[in-house]
Amino acid sequence: MGFFSLKATCSVLLYSFIVYLLAFHSCVDANQTSILVVNATSNSSPRRIPDNFFGVFLEEINHGVSGGLWAELVSNRGFEAGGNSSNINPWSIIGDNSSIYVSTDLTSPFERNKVALRIEVLCGATKPCPSNGVGISNPGFWGMNIEKGKKYQIVFYVKALATSDLQISLTGANDVKLALINATVGKTTNWTKLENTLEAKETYHNASLQITTTTKGVYWFDQVSVMPVDTHKGHGFRNDLFQMVAELKPKFLRFPGGTFVEGNILKNAYRWKETVGPWEERPGHLNDVWNYWTDDGYGYFEGLQLAEDLDAMPIWVFNAGVSRNEQVNPSDLSPYVQVYTNSTDMFAKSTKFDKTSRSGPKAFVSEYAVWKEDAGLGSLVAAVSEAAFLIGLEKNSDVVQMVCYAPLFLNINDKTWLPDAIVFDSYQNYGTPSYWVQKFFTESSGALFLPTTLQTNSSNSLIASAINLKQSKDNQNYIRIKVVNFGITPQNLYISVNGLNSTIKQLGSTKTVLTSSNSKDENSFLEPTKIVPRQSSLENAAEKMNVTLPPYSVTSFDLLL
Repeated sequence: MGFFSLKATCSVLLYSFIVYLLAFHSCVDANQTSILVVNATSNSSPRRIPDNFFGVFLEEINHGVSGGLWAELVSNRGFEAGGNSSNINPWSIIGDNSSIYVSTDLTSPFERNKVALRIEVLCGATKPCPSNGVGISNPGFWGMNIEKGKKYQIVFYVKALATSDLQISLTGANDVKLALINATVGKTTNWTKLENTLEAKETYHNASLQITTTTKGVYWFDQVSVMPVDTHKGHGFRNDLFQMVAELKPKFLRFPGGTFVEGNILKNAYRWKETVGPWEERPGHLNDVWNYWTDDGYGYFEGLQLAEDLDAMPIWVFNAGVSRNEQVNPSDLSPYVQVYTNSTDMFAKSTKFDKTSRSGPKAFVSEYAVWKEDAGLGSLVAAVSEAAFLIGLEKNSDVVQMVCYAPLFLNINDKTWLPDAIVFDSYQNYGTPSYWVQKFFTESSGALFLPTTLQTNSSNSLIASAINLKQSKDNQNYIRIKVVNFGITPQNLYISVNGLNSTIKQLGSTKTVLTSSNSKDENSFLEPTKIVPRQSSLENAAEKMNVTLPPYSVTSFDLLL
């Protein structure tokens, strides 16, 4: 049995460590300021990120669902939004006081939404109606998107005191009929359900629905619906907006809120049982937190359907008998709404969970976003700081089990809450930089987190992480290194990947960068791709690399193994 001097052993180890550092730094440029070491050895105990780490949160806010993802084109289809009053906004009347009189009454055939629309046509017979008839018009949610060649299903309930002819049309500018059908209503005191499918002959993105007649008489209407036939899988979701969400590859869907679930008062709180069953029988409710009516066509079942279509785990939020004001004093509300902040503080929060107990309960970061003055309508600087925060959560994914951004959608006509991930109107959309930041993390769920060490004098602007994953696009093995530069100047970074069992392949390795010339830059309908990830081949891909990080940028190095 041999004996060794502890002092001698320590001296040898110290000497070896110094030699290693000298050799390491000899590879680094003299002007290098930061060094990132990635430990890819099998004995480094890489930790698996939770399978359901990254998801999405869908709340009825900014008309993101009603007038957005849920493809129903008619706003206030059941005439319930005004309560029992004669306010039928946004419906309008076609004709003047001498030819038509419109009011509401409580004669609907549906017990849970009794308001119906009553129309008395005064013209006709001895006093001819205008040639285009009189009736009602609905503009949808700031205009209906009607496209040539596409089909639209129109459903409504009607009764009339005399046999009458109706014209149902989707109408564009200058009263041009994009699609129309004529229907005869028989004399009856019973409600009749009429269903028709119309094919558009022209395209117009700001169309309206019109129901008109030239026959004198009294008519009642209720539950008027127009839905595109080509929704996602026929499930009622607007195709382009569904695709934007699907491309984030969410592992879970949190729905339907948010403060939307609570309501300002319990009377207007979300009650999930009233959102199931046939859509005609759902009473709808006032979304008093975000100040608009929702028909609840997107209800509990539709939320589960959406989760299934996204191949995501449903995270259902239900009301536990509280509202925003009846249980919590408004003056004490601030501790509950801070889950939003400015970009500098968001970057600082990247270390929030570093010292959290590893033996306590797990965390669900269910709403995060930069929200203050530097966020704008969705700025680069906001997105970069959010990327830093997500890297911090990725590093602490042994404690943080799930994370999702909020809000997801913004109808550009309802800017109640800014910014948001996806902006849209009746027919177009774009992702804000915050949306594109999330694309950097779509493969994180279930990946192996690799230990990293960052040596830098710019700890208030640099943060990095590394994962080992199989890319879903090609099923090949990669190391993905994500680095955020939250500073105003370019940063030089030396990257060293240690302990690999295989070599890094240049062909197939890529670099993806999200940045812009100004930190306050935003995307828009005019420039929807001004700030999006730009991918290029990584020609110097190797275990040791010198790279430059642009100011206010998120960079991903995907190293093919």
